[in-house]
Formats: sequence, C-alpha cells, structure tokens
Amino acid sequence: MEASSNMEEVLYEFLPYGRVYKNGIVERLIDTDSIPALTDIETGVSSKDVSNIIPDSEVYVRLYLPNDLIVSAAKKLPVLVYFHGGAFIIATPSCSKYHNYLNALVAEAQVVAVSVHYRRPPEHPLPIAYEDSLAALQWVASHQNGNGPEAWLNDHADFDHVFLAGDSAGANIAHNLALSAGNVDFLPPGVNILGIALIHPYFWGSEAIGSESLEKEKKDYLDKLWPLVCPSDPDRDHPWINPVAEDAPSLAGLNCKRVLVCVAEKDILKDRGWLYYQILSKSGWLGVAEIQETEGEAHCFHLSDLKCENATNLMRRLAGFFNRDKPYL
Repeated sequence: MEASSNMEEVLYEFLPYGRVYKNGIVERLIDTDSIPALTDIETGVSSKDVSNIIPDSEVYVRLYLPNDLIVSAAKKLPVLVYFHGGAFIIATPSCSKYHNYLNALVAEAQVVAVSVHYRRPPEHPLPIAYEDSLAALQWVASHQNGNGPEAWLNDHADFDHVFLAGDSAGANIAHNLALSAGNVDFLPPGVNILGIALIHPYFWGSEAIGSESLEKEKKDYLDKLWPLVCPSDPDRDHPWINPVAEDAPSLAGLNCKRVLVCVAEKDILKDRGWLYYQILSKSGWLGVAEIQETEGEAHCFHLSDLKCENATNLMRRLAGFFNRDKPYL
C-alpha cells in the first residue's frame, strides 16, 4: 500500500526508495507512476496486462508484441521473460521506466516479452519475489502446447527459445530461476531456457572485492539492503545474493546454454558481475558465457536515457543475444 501522509511517525526509511511508518504503511517514493497497456505510438509495440497469475495477489504480467505480429499469421518468436529491478522494493512493469524500456527492447529484438510484477519487500519479504517470479514463468510455460489462456503466447511464442532477463534485482531473480530450473517439475517438457541476460546484476557478499572498499558510503548502503529485503536470511553470503559464496550451489548447474552478463564501469556492483562471469566460465558449465562492460556509465544508466549511444549499443547487444539462431530475423 502506498502512502503520502506525513502525519504518522516514521519507523525507518531507506532512501531514495521509501519509508515505513509505525502504523505499517509503506510509502514508495520513486517509480510509482503507471502507464496503461496500449499500442505504443513510437514503436508500434502492443501490450496488455494479465492479472490473477497468483489468485488473490497483486502479481501480474504485462505482455508485449512487435507491431507486425498483430496482423501476421502464427509467426513464432523467442520468448523473453523480464524481471524489473528496483532493489526488490520499488517499480512495476507499468511504471514509465520499464514500460518504455520494454517497448523499445521488443521493437529492437523482435521478441514476445512477458514483464513480471512480483510482490515486493518490506510488506512481502524475500523469498516471495522468487516464488512469484517462478509462478509467472510457469504460467508462461503453460502455453507450450498452444492451449494456454493467452492467445498472444499460444500463437507467437517459440518455447524452444525462452530467455530470462532482468536488471539489478531482476537480474538476481533471473539467475536464481535459471539455477533452479534443473529441478524436477520446474518447467514442463518442451520448454527450454536457452539463455539468461543479467544486466547490472544485484549480487553482493560480506567481504569487499575489487573496488568496493573504495566506495564506503555505497558499500554501507548495500550492506544494509539485503537484511531489509530478506530478513529471514540476512546473511550477505546467502546463495540468493552471493551466487559464488563457498556454500552456494555450483554455477555449473545453470539450466541454460548461454549467459550474457552486462556491467557498467561506474557501478559498485560491477566487480560482482565480473566475478560471476569468471567463476561461471571455470565452473564446468557447458554453455557459453559472455560479458560486456559499458565505459563511463553507472548502474542501470540505460533506463534513464534509452536513446543515448551507450544505451542503444547495449540494447543491440541484447537483441543479438536473443536472436543468435537467426531464423527469426
């Protein structure tokens, strides 16, 4: 629940994201706007919302189709399941930042996209976001035989080419789902996660690595974030937040064939992304790992200016990653 009243006493605040009041009300301060699903004038991409993914919850997905698919007959395209960032705490698929980004990405990559809204801390602490995201992925997979509840997925989704992607906390979710995807009954036969794209992933740990110790204020901030969003497992070396911790499952168990890790030079999380890539490459995993570092940019820069040169280059790299098999182009 959002709040705008300043009359209640603040229990704690975690700026710039929000405040929690003693009466239990949560006030989110950024990325609270909402754009309705529609046909985007600039890109021609169409979108619509589907609720009731989990009955009696706020979980929903926003579907996106490239403009030519509205009139074409049963054209199959890769499926992109996207998880938004926001430190697990803020943002939704309908906020302008993510709605505009998915419109642009779908137009560039020519994929069928499913943008997932999961329940967020502090009202719904982790692992609820992971559970909701899994439920949404399984809902997408339920269309594999062409008889699911949504025609856009029945008609246009190629379930041999499913990709998971996200930025920051969303990238964390994508990784954790891919690592769990080898479990029995996780996804039905015929649904294959071909790859994951991790954009400025939110990974962390108890000990500083690389340049993290040089940015004390940012490090202190991130040290406090994980216990806030995951109070039941506040250890910063928990495998959910530190996938290369000593007791974390081997990255060789990732159930996909390729991984793209994207990092930004001025992002304090950059070294975690590089370490993930390096450990994955040496883990015995049989897939292909790639990494791209954007010089001169900070965390999730591309969401603030979609048309700047570096954001355009990043989007093209993602589009190429999703379409490497070429029959879709």
